[in-house]
Amino acid sequence: MQHLDKLIRSASLNGYIELVESLGRDPYAFLRAVGISARVLDNPEALIPSHTVRELLEVTARDTGVEDFALRLAARRTLSNLGPIWLVLKDEPTPRQALDTLCRYEKLLSAALITRIEDAGQSVVIREALLPRPGLGTRQAMELAVAVKFRILRELIGPQWRPQQVCFTHRPPADMAPYRAFFDRTPMFNQPFNGLVCTAADLSMPRTRDDPGAAYFARDYLETALRRRGEGIRETCREVILALLPGGRCTAQLVARHLRIDRRTLHRHLSDEGLTFSAMLNQLRSELAMRHLLESDLPVGEVAVLLGFSAHSSFSHWFRAEFGCSVSDWRKQAAQATQATDQKGPAAYP
Repeated sequence: MQHLDKLIRSASLNGYIELVESLGRDPYAFLRAVGISARVLDNPEALIPSHTVRELLEVTARDTGVEDFALRLAARRTLSNLGPIWLVLKDEPTPRQALDTLCRYEKLLSAALITRIEDAGQSVVIREALLPRPGLGTRQAMELAVAVKFRILRELIGPQWRPQQVCFTHRPPADMAPYRAFFDRTPMFNQPFNGLVCTAADLSMPRTRDDPGAAYFARDYLETALRRRGEGIRETCREVILALLPGGRCTAQLVARHLRIDRRTLHRHLSDEGLTFSAMLNQLRSELAMRHLLESDLPVGEVAVLLGFSAHSSFSHWFRAEFGCSVSDWRKQAAQATQATDQKGPAAYP
C-alpha cells in the first residue's frame, strides 16, 4: 500500500542550522543528505515532507552523538514559530481550551502528528502519536513533539509549571541529566504512550487574553486554511485507527462512527481508492509492531495490547503470519541489522 507524503512546516526546523554549527558540524551536509534545500528554511510557512524531517533529526543525532538533540532544538524554538496558531492559543481563557484549539489546528503545522487529550479524574493525559512510516525511526521526532508541547504549556500556565509525568515509548537515553533539566523531572521510558500527564487544575487556570483583535483575524485565517486543506478518506481512516488501536476496539463500524458516516459508506469510499478496511488495519499494525519492537524494550504482551490484540497468543499468531518468524527472532534480526548498518544511512527493518 503506497504511503502518501505528509507535510510539515519548515518552521519545525527553526534553529537547526545554528544548533548543528554549535556542535562543530556542517548542517548543510546533513540537509543535502536527506534532500532538504537549505533555502526552504528561509520561509517558515514552506511545506516539506515530514519523513525527511524525521530522517534528518535521526541522522543528525546519531552522527553528532547527541542523544538529546531534539530537546536542544526545542529549546531554541520560539513559540512565535507556530504562526497565527500562537495568537489564537494566547487568546483562549484556559490552558485546556488552548490545548483543544491546538488539536483542531495542529494539522496545519504537521500532518503526521496526532494529539489526543483524555480526562483521567484529577489528571489530564496528553497523548502524542506519529503516523508510522516503514524504515524510519521516531525517537527524535517524538521527543521534539513532546518537548514543544511542554514549552507551549509552560508558556500558557507559568514558568514554574511542570507536568506530573513525561512518558516515551522508546528506550531511555544513556544520559538522563539533559532530560531531567529540560522537563524539570525525570521522564519515564518504555511506556505505553508518548506524551504528558498534567493536573486538571493546572489546565483550568484562568488566563488573561492577550490581543483579542489579532486572535479574531488569526482564527478566521486558520478556519479558511482548514477548509482548503481537505483530506482523503485513506489518511483520515489511518488516523482514527491509530487512535483506537490501544483501546482494543477498532472495528470498521467504530471507525465509521468516529467519521460520522455508516460502515457501508466507509467501505465504499475505501473501495474507490482501491483499499479495504482490513488491509489498512493490518498494514498499520505491521508498521506499529516494527516501531515498538525496534525502538523499545516493551514486553511482547504490552505490544500486543497497544496493537489492539486481546491476547498475547493472538498477537503471536498474527505476527508469525505477517513476518514469517516469531517476535523474538525478529527482534534478534533487527538488533543484528542495526549493528551492521552503514553509518551513512538509517537502519532498515529486517
